[in-house]
Amino acid sequence: MKAGRAAWLWGLAGGALGAAVAIVAWAPAAWLAGAVASATGDRLLLADAEGTVWRGSAVPVLTGGSGSRDASALPGRMQWRLGLDGAALAVRARHACCINGELRLLVRPGFGRLRVELPPAQGAIGQWPAAWLAGLGTPWNTLQPSGSLQLSSPGLVVENVQGRWRVDGRAELALNAFASRLSTLDVLGSYTLVVAGDAAAAPTGEAGATLDLATTSGALLLQGQGQWVASKLRFNGQASAAPGSEAVLNNLLNIIGRRQGARSVISIG
Repeated sequence: MKAGRAAWLWGLAGGALGAAVAIVAWAPAAWLAGAVASATGDRLLLADAEGTVWRGSAVPVLTGGSGSRDASALPGRMQWRLGLDGAALAVRARHACCINGELRLLVRPGFGRLRVELPPAQGAIGQWPAAWLAGLGTPWNTLQPSGSLQLSSPGLVVENVQGRWRVDGRAELALNAFASRLSTLDVLGSYTLVVAGDAAAAPTGEAGATLDLATTSGALLLQGQGQWVASKLRFNGQASAAPGSEAVLNNLLNIIGRRQGARSVISIG
């Protein structure tokens, strides 16, 4: 009887383990979509998710958050694969419209910590239509932007250690040939936003990131600096018109910030 009971218990344990493995192996893609939505406050959605957590596809959608009526989807479907790369979980994504080749992220979970690495990339990682930003709601839905967003990076690491965020590395987001329905100009300008962090500067504490916005060309001049520390964004900048473009940009400057004479002040946080 004891031998029979032991065999029955071992069989039950084996069946439970097999079921658990099957659940993990065939976890639906909707589970990953739910995790992404939760982590981004419903601002990034993986809509119409198909496949499994490990290999699937979905339509990337930007929204203004929970309850928002604004939404903007990218064309086509993004495909992803998840697998092990040493002690890390490797995330590989492809999207014909927007990602150059394959986007690769390394996720390293640990006790009380989570580390996400964007390995160095040659050239641009990808480019996305600026019109996609309209899905985020105010002020993008009013601006109705056009142009393209291009991301490049020599390597970036974002890590959460017991609730403290640490950023190391650099990423550059270029907004090229930016235009808006609020202006009669065909192109307002081109701009760069650089995000940089140095975890070595704060080895035992919170090491956030600095933000630097600059104009590379155009009639609308934008500049500003900011910080992302303790999950909070603070940014101060200004917008102005290049000489000769004051009249045509006056209405836009009234909308995008608080007017102080010829300038429009932009403040976040």
